[in-house]
Amino acid sequence: MRVVITGGAGFIGSYLVDHYINTDNEVIVIDNLITGHEDNIKQHLGKKQFQFLKEDVVEVSTLAGPIDLILHFASPASPFDYLRYPIETMKTASYGTHNMLELAKEKNAKFVLASTSEVYGDPAVHPQKEDYWGNVNPVGPRAVYDEGKRFAEAITVAYHGVYGVATNIVRIFNTYGERMREGDGRVIPTFVTQALRDEPLSIFGDGKQTRSFCYVSDMIRGITQLAKIDYQMPINLGDPHEFTIIELAEVVKELTGTGSEYAFMPLPQDDPKKRKPDISVAKELLNWEPEVGLKQGLTRVIEWFRRRI
Repeated sequence: MRVVITGGAGFIGSYLVDHYINTDNEVIVIDNLITGHEDNIKQHLGKKQFQFLKEDVVEVSTLAGPIDLILHFASPASPFDYLRYPIETMKTASYGTHNMLELAKEKNAKFVLASTSEVYGDPAVHPQKEDYWGNVNPVGPRAVYDEGKRFAEAITVAYHGVYGVATNIVRIFNTYGERMREGDGRVIPTFVTQALRDEPLSIFGDGKQTRSFCYVSDMIRGITQLAKIDYQMPINLGDPHEFTIIELAEVVKELTGTGSEYAFMPLPQDDPKKRKPDISVAKELLNWEPEVGLKQGLTRVIEWFRRRI
């Protein structure tokens, strides 16, 4: 196949590049490197079947030649990033998604949208199933990402209904692994780097809010399996094992051997209190569920960060 991956120099996007290159496909990455990094794809630079376009997906309208699959993964994804780049985040979710859907229509390509568990907001339903409409503040600080992704889902469904574009929508829950940026603000790279430096671990609120953490290899396996099937409605991918932030901190302290204490900080506005995916649909349609446990995945991530600090 000839595969386009927007945001392909980012965390999850770069692992998708690895997968499709390693399974003998041609890959075109579109990434303006606003939060991605060329180091994530440097192993493919110069390969005949790989092309890197340092461009903003908002500006790209068409590409030469046939295209079979478009994976639209461009977007700032951590709160630190999308609060730093609010307009860019919304443009990527709106104009960028529209551009890639137009490209999919033009090329008769399959289109896979990277959506997010953030479409559920601060959920009033637990765990979160795909038919839950969410509890999102449309004018809060997180709205640029939450509502941007909700728009992206809506226009994706519309392109399928109006033009018959083959589409998938994956709602990605917290995912972690090597290649995460040290300063991106997400909890695992933050805790790991603080612990390795014996600095206090930053706990927002009382630390009793919950998250689920899916290791990146499991996420890539789910996304690539989804891209093979005909299913238009959103599908959750994530690890249903739920941890409080304090429990996560304790595991990080145990695995790093740090003596770090906790530094409690005010909870950001609209920060979700609970987050846990219902993955029944993924189990049924993809025969998918996570295989890598938190301690196993964190051990790999800690060693990766240890070599870089």
